[in-house]
Amino acid sequence: MFIFMIVVFVLGYLMIALEHPLKIDKAASALLLGSVIWTVYIMGVSDILNLGFSDSWLGFTKSTDFEEFTTKYPDASLLEQMKYHVIDNDIVRHLGDISQILFFLLGAMTIVETIDQHQGFKLITDKINTTNKVKLLWILSVLTFFMSALLDNLTTTIVMVALLRKLIDDKKTRWFFASMVVIAANAGGAWSPIGDVTTIMLWIGKQVTAGNIIMMVII
Repeated sequence: MFIFMIVVFVLGYLMIALEHPLKIDKAASALLLGSVIWTVYIMGVSDILNLGFSDSWLGFTKSTDFEEFTTKYPDASLLEQMKYHVIDNDIVRHLGDISQILFFLLGAMTIVETIDQHQGFKLITDKINTTNKVKLLWILSVLTFFMSALLDNLTTTIVMVALLRKLIDDKKTRWFFASMVVIAANAGGAWSPIGDVTTIMLWIGKQVTAGNIIMMVII
């Protein structure tokens, strides 16, 4: 079953990559891929977990949740215990992570669209008068870098991509600029101790200092 999951993943990934030739929306392929993999995982849970690769299963067997389950269902077989772990722990946890991202994106996109509706981006677009693509790329990349140092990387990227739609009409050129925006946003987030979740955690845990992380990223 473990090998079958890998095969399904590769086939699903190819369907996503070949969206245009196959004329199948990649969102539909991704949803189908996720559903099939989880189904295969549950059907072959005993074979897969017995391979010993799942740290979550090992952690579950030592947790209070496992003790409560075995106390409530003392006659439950190992297979039933594994299925309970997958359904009530793995699936719920992953759905929670996905929901966090979706709700964050919905909120961020709503804010960006609201700003756009009230012409909030004119404050920036009116200041950018250059028609030189190289100069425009530098301006947007530097702006993204410093915005990302203060804001979340994903929020900054969403805002800047919305801004690109106002400044650049050509689709392929906009894709190139968007890729540079993503790179600049990641660099800016790593440059500041408050620009990314990881750097915030390291800074709060006193694993890095603000001055050192700023200097090391510049170097």
